[in-house]
Amino acid sequence: MTLKFMYITNDVNVALIAEKYGVDRIWIDLETLGKEERQKNMDSVKSNHSIEDIKKIAPLLTKSEMLVRINPINVNSENEINTVIDAGADIIMLPMWKSVDDVNTFLSIVDGRVKTTLLLETKEAVECLDKILELCHMDEIHIGLNDLHLSYNLSFMFELLSNGTVEKLCKKIAAKGIPYGFGGIAKLGEGILPAERIIMEHFKYGSTRAILSRSFCNYKKINDIKKVEYIFSSNMKILKNFEKSLEYKTEEEFINNSNEVQRLVEQIVKHGRNCNGIK
Repeated sequence: MTLKFMYITNDVNVALIAEKYGVDRIWIDLETLGKEERQKNMDSVKSNHSIEDIKKIAPLLTKSEMLVRINPINVNSENEINTVIDAGADIIMLPMWKSVDDVNTFLSIVDGRVKTTLLLETKEAVECLDKILELCHMDEIHIGLNDLHLSYNLSFMFELLSNGTVEKLCKKIAAKGIPYGFGGIAKLGEGILPAERIIMEHFKYGSTRAILSRSFCNYKKINDIKKVEYIFSSNMKILKNFEKSLEYKTEEEFINNSNEVQRLVEQIVKHGRNCNGIK
């Protein structure tokens, strides 16, 4: 099993570098409605991407797919979705959905013209997931740990791993044969919860998608494009090699990893470390 990696950027040069070194999806983020209010005290990504970014990057991609996160369902959704498709999106992601009606509206507008993915990030979405899986026909689902942990009033997004929520959701989605992923991955060797442990959880739960976080390569803080390329080259090589090493892990090692994740999460929450907006 290998993960499909996604990276958020509207910089043409960075997008092409990411593609060159094995990033599977370039992510343009158009979501603005309600995001500032939900994440106002968090160091999370709030983008200023536009339709023009899709138009300038999509034609240049030869291997990576263009993924576009739109706004939650609203009165302008039909126009937004049509515009995004015309601009060159390969996959459209719907955030902050809370009902079967939200999902059906989204899928009806897209009407099979591009692939669809649902960003599961509200407790209402969790509550209606069984109906979604039974009645709707999306291409894939991604569990968004950031907003979902806020929805449950948790202090740390990876509590959703340690408390069994992610495992429960993955099992439900897997039973329907729908591809899925969750959360993001930092640079290996970094993060208050080491990225290596999170990747092992992806493999344990059958996840096949993950976002590469800002700490993987925070290109906005780097002025030299050659340095950005070096970071992607080295970090992707390390990441791919670590993935390969997991083929030889035993079931006991994956269980021990989950236990250690739970211990670390409990320790982080107990000591009240600033976990908001970890990328």
